Amino acid sequence: MEVIKGIPVSPGLIIGRAFVLDDTVRFIPRRTVPVEGVPHQHERLADALGQAIADLERDRDRAASELGPEPAKIFEFHLGLMRDPTLIKHITTHIERDHVTAEYAVSEEFRKLTARFRAMGQEVFRQKANDLLDLDHRILSKLIGESEDRLARLTEPVVLVAHDITPTRAAMLDREKIIGIATDAGGRTSHASIMAGALGVPVVVGCQHLTEHVDDGDMVVIDGRTGVVIIRPDEQTLEQYRADIERMGTDRLALRELAPLEPVTLDGTRISLMGNIEFPYEIKEILANHGDGVGLYRTEFLYLTSKGEPTEEDHFQALKEAIELLGGKPLTIRTLDLGADKKTQQAAEEPERNPFLGLRSIRFCLQNLPMFKTQLRAILRASALGPVRVMFPLISTVMELHQAKMILSDVMEECRDEGIEYDAEMPVGAMVEVPSAALTASTLAREVSFFSIGTNDLIMYTLAVDRGNERVANLYSAAHPAVLHLVRAVVRAARRWNVETSLCGEIAGEVEYTMLLIGMGLRILSLVPSQIPQVKRVIRSVDMKQCERLARKVGSFESERQVLNHLREEVRKVLPELG
Repeated sequence: MEVIKGIPVSPGLIIGRAFVLDDTVRFIPRRTVPVEGVPHQHERLADALGQAIADLERDRDRAASELGPEPAKIFEFHLGLMRDPTLIKHITTHIERDHVTAEYAVSEEFRKLTARFRAMGQEVFRQKANDLLDLDHRILSKLIGESEDRLARLTEPVVLVAHDITPTRAAMLDREKIIGIATDAGGRTSHASIMAGALGVPVVVGCQHLTEHVDDGDMVVIDGRTGVVIIRPDEQTLEQYRADIERMGTDRLALRELAPLEPVTLDGTRISLMGNIEFPYEIKEILANHGDGVGLYRTEFLYLTSKGEPTEEDHFQALKEAIELLGGKPLTIRTLDLGADKKTQQAAEEPERNPFLGLRSIRFCLQNLPMFKTQLRAILRASALGPVRVMFPLISTVMELHQAKMILSDVMEECRDEGIEYDAEMPVGAMVEVPSAALTASTLAREVSFFSIGTNDLIMYTLAVDRGNERVANLYSAAHPAVLHLVRAVVRAARRWNVETSLCGEIAGEVEYTMLLIGMGLRILSLVPSQIPQVKRVIRSVDMKQCERLARKVGSFESERQVLNHLREEVRKVLPELG
């Protein structure tokens, strides 16, 4: 039995069989196979080599026809190595002797050969080493592609174990077959983690070297509450976790009974609880938990789940589905937050070195106007079907907000000229996700109908901590006094200008923060739909004086540790069962 600690992303507890996905050629963990599985690994290797050789021959022939015979000779070296019986013998021997997977044997043998070429010192040999890396990539991509096919052909529920989960992968996972997720890499509030959490299964990320210790079919426990992953648990541990699962089922029943009740404090202040969603189907859970609507609709899934760029009709149909499911409750749409995602960077001619500080979100949209206008046209068309609000992400200057509103106005004019119905009074808001926006909230407030404080990015940009980096995850904290100061500043500026303000970061669904957020003046929280009943339970157990007193007390603290300890103490006083 092995216990590995990671970062909890999505709560819950599951026991299941592991499905290990090799999703990057740069990281191939060492995994063994049973003796009877060795022949299958040899077959996989032979198939991958055959496919890679066929690809190389096609590339050689194309180079010969388009560029001439000399450039085509480059591929002859590659083909010679691919057919080299000595190299292939080393790989097959590795599989036979150590009972390892074909991809691990390929990776190791090419690594050794590359190291020998580089050790020769001369430039010509260093260049050959790069050629070897290309061949390694070609063969591994064939083997890993087979792993992708296996994922698509799942016939029973599994726990997905991978080095990392991209937003694209997360968006395409089968909700009926994936019952838990654990990864080596990732941070708590990375976009990929949020999308994985939207599946409603336990998710733990940042487990460092998990994939090196898990084999396909291993029994694993994923504890999304504490961030613990247990590999091959013993019977005593299994019994303990089965009992925990049973107790959690009882707690869920109690929360289900609470769901229809209003989120009102003991002294009568109503707090609106909205849902953050990635996909329209999540609206069903918002309604089941009696949420007030959608406070954040992330629309990137259309780009992440399709090979081409979605059309206006694709956008419209997704929005129409969401509006119909909501049945009159409001839908708050965040325009595209693209640019920092892996798929966009891969498509770029020159990928950015630091995309989170580069051309992302509203900046990306303002430089890709046809794409931006396509989405805005779909949003306007959808606004005729029900209550829709639109908000622009990652606003850092009032100029960006002016430009975005001007483009929206242009699209409105086009729709009007074409006779397309839309809501001319559709509320327009801005997301406050960077310190510059928080510090100039009074200026921005004069330009919008509402604010939505996105604490996931606000924490990252305030503390200079990559929210997707497991190595600095301990530094990423919403309880940092600087972050709380900025949130408080936005709420005060919004109140001064009578601008509605919500908070849609992950902390909106964490019960430790509920009293603080209410005490700071927030009356709208947007959170993961499954967390609505838990937050509602806290709201119904406190009064405003308690919350405001807590907020004042926390405002005097100098460290996030002090803040967190005090928040946990206070919530345990209100709800001892959470302790």
